[in-house]
Amino acid sequence: MSSPITNNLTHASRAQQHGNSFEIATYEIASPTILTEVSNPEILGYAFSTWKKWKILIVVFLVQCSMNFNTSLYSNGQKGISKEFGVSEQDARSGAGLFLVLYAFGCELWAPWSEEIGRWIILQLSLFLVNLAAIPVAIGPNFATILAFRCLGGLFSAGGSITLGIVADMYRANDQQYAVAFVVLASVGGSIFGPIIGGFVEEHLAWRWSIWLQILVGLVVQLLHAFIVPETRTTSLLNAHAEKLRKQTGNDNIVGPSEGESWRERLPPKKVMQIWIRPFKMFVTEPIVLALSLLSGFSDALIFMGFQSFRLVYGLWNFGPPALGLTFIAIGLGYLLAYATFIGAIRKNIKMRQRKPDSEFAMFESRLWWMCYTAPCLPIGLVLFAWFSDSLTFHWILPVIATAIIGVANFAIYMGTIDYMVAAYGEYSASATGGNGFARDLLAGVLTWAAIPYYEAFKSNPDTAMFHLQIANTVLAAVAFLLVAAAMSIYFCGKNLRHKSKMAERLHDDASTSSRSSHRQGAGVYPHHTPQSSSSTSPAPRTTVPCRLAGQQR
Repeated sequence: MSSPITNNLTHASRAQQHGNSFEIATYEIASPTILTEVSNPEILGYAFSTWKKWKILIVVFLVQCSMNFNTSLYSNGQKGISKEFGVSEQDARSGAGLFLVLYAFGCELWAPWSEEIGRWIILQLSLFLVNLAAIPVAIGPNFATILAFRCLGGLFSAGGSITLGIVADMYRANDQQYAVAFVVLASVGGSIFGPIIGGFVEEHLAWRWSIWLQILVGLVVQLLHAFIVPETRTTSLLNAHAEKLRKQTGNDNIVGPSEGESWRERLPPKKVMQIWIRPFKMFVTEPIVLALSLLSGFSDALIFMGFQSFRLVYGLWNFGPPALGLTFIAIGLGYLLAYATFIGAIRKNIKMRQRKPDSEFAMFESRLWWMCYTAPCLPIGLVLFAWFSDSLTFHWILPVIATAIIGVANFAIYMGTIDYMVAAYGEYSASATGGNGFARDLLAGVLTWAAIPYYEAFKSNPDTAMFHLQIANTVLAAVAFLLVAAAMSIYFCGKNLRHKSKMAERLHDDASTSSRSSHRQGAGVYPHHTPQSSSSTSPAPRTTVPCRLAGQQR
């Protein structure tokens, strides 16, 4: 039998027989003390110094660039692959397309494991497996081997599911916009390093060097991450701190939030399936997620279409691979310009939330205001790129400038959509942003295959043959215009859509309260999991109380 816990102890009794008499022995069993975020804030990622946070973010930036470098550099090896293995260039593009499509699924598959096991070990495992899968591609004796291991490389890529999660581990939702913008810059910017470097590789080296360079960059980034970036996941930090306290105090009853729980308890199959399915379900059933993800995905897919179609456009000016690759610098300049302008937009948004803590518009839709001004650069840039694609009339610098305008839009759209969905969906923001990332990678992969046939279809049609590039890109601009209009409507109608959403509405009251509290424990891109105590798995009830070493500062 047991009695209520007093001073963190459980009292129990046992009958002991002494001859023909019985003696009741009373003893005490210490009940476990579970460390929590509230009682131990000084060890969490939120408490890292500004310098430490940005040191981590810089490495995360390089990790994200490396992942996107893997997706894009392959394109510069397509001609060599086609020639060596006797396959068409369209078939050779499958190595790029399949990598991106599997990347879309891989990001979602890795996410729950980083939540439960920790960011560091999962990201290290992902980087290791991606590097390992690239080796058979570099030495592959046949085309089937290349495709198989490109598929595995995409599936092994954790992507933004972990890098954005690291941001959420170090910043509260109301404070993470600057850090998110930095990681978004890496996400979009990493994809242009491939063609910039790849042009020179294609011109002067064998195609296999485009893979060996991926491996080299991947190994360097993995080592930087291994030695510079610590674990940031709250549950993992608390578990490690509990182990440290046990050694220092000799008190074996101090435990972390998930210590002692079996894998089946921490990640039951039903829960794992719910986590994996939720991003896809939200993508289909949530109008906000669908509209913003399609816009974001289409914008990013245009960049990967560009890897395939820029040869057609700049071939009019007889650009070789190195010169062609350098044109992507303009897109990078567009990204940097958009990033710089977003710093001011974020500052303005923060001040608005501080002035109007009770305003739903300030808390949510105001995060989209700068995207509404910059997203139209996507159809505008496409129209300019389309009709400047005429070497007899225009200088090549004009379509290059048009791609810079497209770059501004691509960054702004990704940043705006991510920021809004994190705020609107709170604890479900992991799934909402997961749908966004899924759309970006999936559409990019699909349009990698479609790019050249798409342009050739206009060229083979007698009615459009003369201006096939111009008309083809104008059609893309029209699609972009419709998606931008749909996304901008959320700026005006977002409140109604949120209130119609069961997930977003459920979090409305919490979000309103958190905006007025400086001690907000709120949800980031990947919200913190606080396991519930269970008396069924231990001999005594688990209690949660503050636990610190003597003299330890908050």
